[in-house]
Amino acid sequence: MVNLKLNLNRLSICFILVILWSKPVLPQPYAMPILGSRLIGQPIQYTVKVGDYFHAIAEQYNVGMMALMASNPTVDPFLPRPGTVLDLPTSMLLPDAPYKGIVINLPELRLYYFPQDKNIVHVFPVGIGREGRKTPQMNSFVKAKVKDPIWTPTPSTRAEYLEKFKTVLPRYVEAGEHNPLGRFALQLAYGQSNYLIHGTNQSFGIGMRISAGCIRMNPDDIELLYARVVVNEPVRIINKPVKFAVEPNGQYLVEVHTPLSSETLDEDFNITEVLDRFEEHKLNEEALNNALLLHYGLPVNVSI
Repeated sequence: MVNLKLNLNRLSICFILVILWSKPVLPQPYAMPILGSRLIGQPIQYTVKVGDYFHAIAEQYNVGMMALMASNPTVDPFLPRPGTVLDLPTSMLLPDAPYKGIVINLPELRLYYFPQDKNIVHVFPVGIGREGRKTPQMNSFVKAKVKDPIWTPTPSTRAEYLEKFKTVLPRYVEAGEHNPLGRFALQLAYGQSNYLIHGTNQSFGIGMRISAGCIRMNPDDIELLYARVVVNEPVRIINKPVKFAVEPNGQYLVEVHTPLSSETLDEDFNITEVLDRFEEHKLNEEALNNALLLHYGLPVNVSI
C-alpha cells in the first residue's frame, strides 16, 4: 500500500511537471528593429519530443499552424519523429504598411499591432476566411469594442450549416461557451460593419484559413489586444505574400508565403518585380528562386 501511494504521488508530480513544461508561451511583444531594418524576432529551433505534434507546438510558442508547417515542409505535422529539429517561425520581416494600429497580412496569417508611442510590436497568429468566404483587403478602423459579443449567424451561414452539416443554427447565440466569437471582439468599420476581429471557443483553426471571413484569434491574444486597442484605431488588411528588405548590415532578405489563390500566383511571384525592388544589388538567384518556389515563410538571405 505504501509503495502504491508513493507511485501515485510520483505519477501526480510527473503529471504536474508535464503540464508546466507544456504550458503555452505567453505572447511577448517584439522590439522594433533599428532604423532602416525590417527584421524582427530571433530564429528558434525546437527538438521534437515523444508525443509532440504540430498543433501543440504551435500553441506552445504562439505561432500559426500553417506557418509551422511551411517552415518545416518535410516533417509530418501529426507524427513528427522524436529528435527532429524544427525551425519555428519566430523571425520575420515587418509588413509593407505603415507601422500604426493593426496590420493584418492575409498570406502570413498574422496580425501585427503597433502601439502608439512605443518601440514594440505585438505579433499574433490569426485564422482568416476560407476559400469562398475570403477576408477582404481593407483600410478601415475599429468602430467598436464588444465584450461578450452575441453571435448572429447570417442567412448565408445558416443555409451553409443546414446544407453541409444538417444543422439548424439559432438566429443568435448568447455569450458563453457555445459562442464561436469568444469573449472579446473588435468591430471593424468596413462595409456594413459585419467583419470582426474576435476570439474563439475552439481549440483549433488559429493560423489557418477556416473562418467565414472574420479574423479569429486565440482567446489570450484577443484579450490582450482588446485591452490595448482603442476605438478609431486604424486597421489595414493587406495581401502581400512576398516581403523584401535591404538590411543596414548589407543583407538582402526575402520572405515568401503561399498566396491565397493560385490565380494570382504569376502576379504575386513576378521575379522581375523582386529584382527591381533590390535595384542593382547582386543577388544569389538560386537562393531567391528557391525562396519563391518553396514558400518557407521565413526570412531568407539572398545576398551573394
